[in-house]
Amino acid sequence: MKKVYILGAGGFGREVFQWMMETLDFQKEYSFKGFIDDDPNALNSFDLGYGIVSSVREYSYEEGDVLICGLGHPEVKRAICEPLLKAGANFLTIIHPTAKVGRGCSIGVGCVICPYATLTCDIQLGDFVLFNVMSTAGHDVQVGDWSTLSAHSDCTGGVELSESVFLGSGARIIPNKKVGRSATVGAGAVVIRDVPSEDTVFGNPARSIN
Repeated sequence: MKKVYILGAGGFGREVFQWMMETLDFQKEYSFKGFIDDDPNALNSFDLGYGIVSSVREYSYEEGDVLICGLGHPEVKRAICEPLLKAGANFLTIIHPTAKVGRGCSIGVGCVICPYATLTCDIQLGDFVLFNVMSTAGHDVQVGDWSTLSAHSDCTGGVELSESVFLGSGARIIPNKKVGRSATVGAGAVVIRDVPSEDTVFGNPARSIN
């Protein structure tokens, strides 16, 4: 059996632990060993039955190890995961059994698709994309590497998110709009026009606050 570690022991890392354990047949193929996090006290208040086995800095990838990304912020994901990828680390994609993934969907390496997320059809997700609980994507949506869709966010048909985009909880994007690289769409925002790279927008309709 392959040894599995969750990278990140914060709130989302603990959620990923739950979704991992609920994924069909996971425990038949993998043996979970613990969390990798630079804060040795991150799990002190929680009884998960597993602890932090290494800091990120001290972790050394071994043949047969498998990592799951439990990090939510796009830039943090990239900063921590890219060096591990270059060192040869193998990342697993987790798709919760209650998620709906339709025909023609492509999902990259290191993604986490949480409970009741919906990917309708002909959707392309890059690597290390997080689709949080009850988020949705309509037909022909494209999501770039490292991007995060928080809970209850909605990308309607033809929406394009570039790499490292962050959508806050409940964000909505109307059809065929584009959100540029490293942009942030605030919680509850409704995007009705394209969002430039590295911009931050909030409100309904969403407006730049940069």
